Order: sequence, then C-alpha cells, then structure tokens
Amino acid sequence: MPDIHIQRAHALGLSAAREVARRWAEKAERKLDMQCRYDEGAEQDVLSFTRAGASGSLQVTAQGFELNAKLGFLLGSFQPQIEAEISRQLDELIKPQDGVAAVPTAPQAGAA
Repeated sequence: MPDIHIQRAHALGLSAAREVARRWAEKAERKLDMQCRYDEGAEQDVLSFTRAGASGSLQVTAQGFELNAKLGFLLGSFQPQIEAEISRQLDELIKPQDGVAAVPTAPQAGAA
C-alpha cells in the first residue's frame, strides 16, 4: 500500500497548532467524508482519521506536524495528487494570516 508521510515545522506553539489541526480535521470531515478523532496530550496531540480506502494520523506538537497515512488500492493510484493537496492545505493553514506587519507603513505628511 502506498504511504504518505508529511512533516512541517512551525513556530505556532501547541495551542495554535491545535487550532490548525482542528481546522484541518473539520475540512477533512466535510470535504473528504473522513471520520476524525482528536486526542490531546500534555506535549503532543494525535488526530486520527479514517474513511473507506484511507487511514492515518496527524501528530501535533508545539514545533511541528507529522502526518502519516495509508491508502488503499483504489486511492493508491492518486497518491501523488493526495499528498500534494494535503501539503498545500497544511502550508496554507500554517502560514501567517496577518500579512499586515510585513507591509511597511508610509510616514505621515508633516511628521518630523
């Protein structure tokens, strides 16, 4: 069976990483008909997911995410596309959302 293994480092901290993982789970349940279970730990959480033809887990820590999934025979032929989509979704959820801080502010007229 084809496997998917994705790791992403982040600087979110555990609380924000939990929120990212929960948003990913909600999207997976809604769009992919996944059944998800979220188990919190003191230093690491585990999000388990399953559906016909796929199962796996997402480990959530203060410093990173690690996703491991097994695909069944039918989904196995789509492994590259599935892996790319999961990677894209995680990257989108991890990226900074405020963007405003990166834009320099122009000096106001008359300021000295």
